[in-house]
Amino acid sequence: MESARIQTVLRLPPELMDRVRRNARKQKCSFNSYVEQILDQATEPQFPSIPDDFQVGAEVAGMGRFNYVEPSADELNADPKLAYLWQKYGKS
Repeated sequence: MESARIQTVLRLPPELMDRVRRNARKQKCSFNSYVEQILDQATEPQFPSIPDDFQVGAEVAGMGRFNYVEPSADELNADPKLAYLWQKYGKS
């Protein structure tokens, strides 16, 4: 099921509009879906990457596996990072 969409008006210089249309055709997609993809990529939350030499401290490593509790809707609404991570990784 596709999520709801909000219609908007976007004013662009003609040259930019032409470039976007050409790129959409190259990608074999509609103008709208191409702009949506570009905006989605440009606004994707950025989290710091973990360095290759990162090591877990002994106190954490000794904990072993643990159970977690699914965050409530209120917690997810209050914390956008948690909501993003839960949507991306938390659901099984």
